[in-house]
Order: sequence, then C-alpha cells, then structure tokens
Amino acid sequence: MGLRDQLSVERASCMRIGVTNTPSLDWEQGSAVHDAETGREDRPPRRVLDPTASPLREGSGTKKEAVECCEEQAPGPGTKQSFLARKKRGREERERGKAKMFIQKFLAIPAVQPLPESSRLFLKWNLAQEGEHGKKFREKDMQIRLDGKNCLVTGANSGIGFATAEGLASHGATVYMLCRSKERGEAALNQIRSKTGNENVHLEICDLSSINEVKSFATKFTSMDEPLHVLVDNSGLLEHKRETTAEGSSFFFSFCNKLELNFAVNVAATYTLTELVMPLLEKAAPDARVITVASGGMYTEPLNKDLQFSEGNFDGTLQYARNKRIQVALTEWWAEKYNKGVGFYSMHPGWAYTPGVAKILPGFSEKLSGNLRSNDEGADTVVWLALQPKEKLSPGAFYFDRAEAPKHLKFAGTMSSHSQINSIVDSIRSICGLPALG
Repeated sequence: MGLRDQLSVERASCMRIGVTNTPSLDWEQGSAVHDAETGREDRPPRRVLDPTASPLREGSGTKKEAVECCEEQAPGPGTKQSFLARKKRGREERERGKAKMFIQKFLAIPAVQPLPESSRLFLKWNLAQEGEHGKKFREKDMQIRLDGKNCLVTGANSGIGFATAEGLASHGATVYMLCRSKERGEAALNQIRSKTGNENVHLEICDLSSINEVKSFATKFTSMDEPLHVLVDNSGLLEHKRETTAEGSSFFFSFCNKLELNFAVNVAATYTLTELVMPLLEKAAPDARVITVASGGMYTEPLNKDLQFSEGNFDGTLQYARNKRIQVALTEWWAEKYNKGVGFYSMHPGWAYTPGVAKILPGFSEKLSGNLRSNDEGADTVVWLALQPKEKLSPGAFYFDRAEAPKHLKFAGTMSSHSQINSIVDSIRSICGLPALG
C-alpha cells in the first residue's frame, strides 16, 4: 500500500472517530441560545476527538496492524457519496433541531418571563403573516352558497370548530356539530342558529377519545343515508402529561386496553371517523371533500412509528406535533386512495386565540395577547376550502391563508418520512380494530 493509499484509509477512519461531551437533546449542536436574564449566549460543548475510538491510538499495535484495522473499517466504493449523505443528514438534523428548540422553548415559556430571543426568531415570519391576514383575499371567493349541502364539523362547540360551523351555516349549509358535551353543544347550537338564521344546524354527541363511541356515532350517522359534502376534522387535543383513554379497541383489549389520549383524539378518531363515513362522502361525489385542521407545529417532526409515545420520556408538545404530521401525511394518502370524487385537504389555521390554547398554553396566550388571530380568522381557510370549486384546489395539499403552503421546511428531514405512511395506516387500523386493507 502506497503512502497516498494509507492517508486515504486514515482519513476515512477519522470520519468514524467518536464524540465526547455530547450535548443533550435540549441543545442544538453549534447553536447559540440567548439567556434573557444574564444577556449571555450559552453554547453547547464543542465536538472533541475521542482517541480511544481511533484504530491508530497509541498502543494499538504495529503500523501494519493499524493500517489493516483501517482497511477493515474504511468505507468501500462510494466513500464520497457516503460522506455527502452523512453531511446532508447532519445538516437536516441541525435545521430540524433549531426549529424544534424554538417551538419547545416558546410553548413552555411562563407568562411572567420576557419572550426569549429564540422564540422571537421562530415566530417573526408567522406573526408577520398574521398581520397580513386577509389583505390579498378576494371577496367573491366567499360569496358561494352551500344550500342543500351537508357538513359535519368535529369539536364544533368552541374555538375554530365553532367558527367553522357558524361560517358554513351562514352560507346556507346543513351543519351537524359533533361535540363531546351536550350542555356546551346546545349552547353553541342555539347561538349559531340565532346568529345565522339557519335552522338546519344539528347537534350530535360523541366523545372522540373513545373509538367505540366514534364507531357507534358513525353507524348511526351513516344510517341516514344522506350524502355528506364536507367533513371537517377539527377536534384537537394537547395534553402535556401522559394520559390514557378509558378503553381501547376490542382487537387489542387483551394486550393494551388504553390509548394515549393525544393520539386517540388527534389521530385514531380522525382516521376512524373519516374512513367510516366515506360511503356518505362518495355519495356526494364529485363535490365531497374532507378538510383536516392540522398545525404548523408539525414542521419540526417527521413521521414516527412510535404512535403512542411508548419510547422515552413523554412530551405532550412533541406528541402533538407528531400527531399533526400524521394528519398531513394521511391527507396525502387519502387523496391517492380515494382519487375519484372526494377531495382531501389539510390546513394550518395560524396562531389563533381559542379557549383550548388559552387553557393548555396560558403563557403563550398572554404573551401574544393582541397578536393572535380571532377564531373567525383561524377558521377562514377552512370555510374557504369548503366553498371553492375543486378544480381550484390541489388534492392532498396543505393550505394556509387560502393558499397552498409547503409541507416541509428546507433541510428539516421530514419529507422522506412520508414513505412510512402505509405501515402507519396499517398500525392505526389494527389499534382501532378496523379490518386490514387488502
């Protein structure tokens, strides 16, 4: 082996050298976090070489043995491509880590502290868009009527769900409000009827955390055999501490009779309800559509097969982001599977001041009081998607402010994860006790 070959082998081996003083997951390697109290910047420890990980360490044997060891560990053909692939993965991890850190620090901020600089950077564009809301909207887009069309809205007694139900009713639709609380649902129902003058607004009761209740409701609802023109999967939940439902599917009852609560509401119920009312949606084709209210929080998370966060320390915010990523991927999957007559769209409502946000993220709500959207503004794109001719919309697309938006951040490493959606769908169906797909 010549000197040049030896150097190449040694250089390849150095690429495998270990790392000590590795930063924890709360830090992004090489990034700076501003400490609002001290005014200083804290950086994670630098990468340092671990001599014990190198085959050329002192006392490892003769030079010949060291070279042979390097030959064994050196990458084969395509070393350059392997290096570029690792470099790309590292860049993607750094970008996703930065965005994740911004979101997590922002959502966890106590109301008594000033907003950290990292949070300001993350929200700078988003809040700028909040101020632009509606400036480029066309009035005629919202002049379309929905008389004679049936719409089902989940989580319709408050927040964006209530504003969506009211918006659809104001356009003449027959609206079915799916709520968990009968008392709160009736109050919302009366308010919408009074405000819109539309008496074709109805209340349905279902606890979406219970898959058995979802199935019972779907059976009753589909028995009406009426076409369903619009399904709005709006219900969402963010529980910071791990909680489980009272029951799981009968299929899994002997093994695991409870579901993680965020997953149950955000994913399991959304998927099960949509699948079970599909006959009514197909009956309304070609005008039928499903609109899923997702969140920009999904930008930092790829698809993850650990659907119920069984691995590692539970993080409700992270689980919520994972759930929303699944919703966006499911929208793509549905658009490909049911490509005749039923349209599927997901959307981000923007940062809206809803009762749910005020309850689970009080610091978030108080700190940005006056800058958050109203419920009507958050629901605007949902209603817009329900009104537009389908030829104006892109199947499986993700929307924000009446326009198609990207589903992935540059270098965030989330795009390739969508290839896992078929196996994730299989898992969801098993968990929910639905028959396997053929």
